[in-house]
Amino acid sequence: MTTPATLVNGKAIDHISVKDRGLQYGDGLFETIAIYNNKPVLWDRHIARLTLGCDRLKIPRPDKSQLFEEASSLLHGIEKAVLKVIYTRGCGERGYQLPKTVEPMRVLQRRSWPEYSQQNKTDGVSIRLCATNLGYNTTLAGLKHLNRLEQVMARTEWPDYSQVFEGIMLDLEQNVISGTMSNVFFVQNNTLITPDLTKCGIKGVIRDLVLETLDELKVTHSVRKVGIKELYCADEIFITNSLIGVWPVNQFNEFQYAVGPITKRISKNIDALLY
Repeated sequence: MTTPATLVNGKAIDHISVKDRGLQYGDGLFETIAIYNNKPVLWDRHIARLTLGCDRLKIPRPDKSQLFEEASSLLHGIEKAVLKVIYTRGCGERGYQLPKTVEPMRVLQRRSWPEYSQQNKTDGVSIRLCATNLGYNTTLAGLKHLNRLEQVMARTEWPDYSQVFEGIMLDLEQNVISGTMSNVFFVQNNTLITPDLTKCGIKGVIRDLVLETLDELKVTHSVRKVGIKELYCADEIFITNSLIGVWPVNQFNEFQYAVGPITKRISKNIDALLY
């Protein structure tokens, strides 16, 4: 029996209604989850963020047991893959007004693991500054909602991953926020710093995990506004997301960086927690 790759509301189909509000308005949320040894990594953290997003957007919460059962059914015999969970408000008629009866729609989709080079983790990657800025919206800040056009436009600014892996995005006041698909950390004077995401940006599950482990590692740290010049002058930089874990940065625009000791300690610690 072939393991299905996509489930829509629990059925092995690969299409949704044109009336779905996720399609019509981006009215929904999503999670991108690493699969390792047939299991979704940091599942509880991903679903907690999804649930928080539902509460913020006033979408009925998903049935966690149902989601896990459906996810598990996609992972039989799958050692390593990517699971995407999409959860929308469901179908509605024309207009922004919420439907009288809300029946959320859920899509679970398994994709192949990306072919990342192991050197990215050991030697680091090159990143660049994006011209596209992130707008402010404190209601949506931190959430992984379906409105990702700012990231899409930023990602059009360079052609492929062969020379530059990621782009750094600023807010309207030219503060550093994140990468297009990652969170960013940097070391300055033995202090680890990551941008404040109160007004915009996604609070990644690996970002949160890193922050939670810093006291145990005895790493001095700060979450605050970050100017672009601070990144240029950093001693170390690394990026995080749920698929790459922790990757060091060896070049940002024309500036070069060593893979430093704090980055190595944090990367090793996060790998131990994940795998």
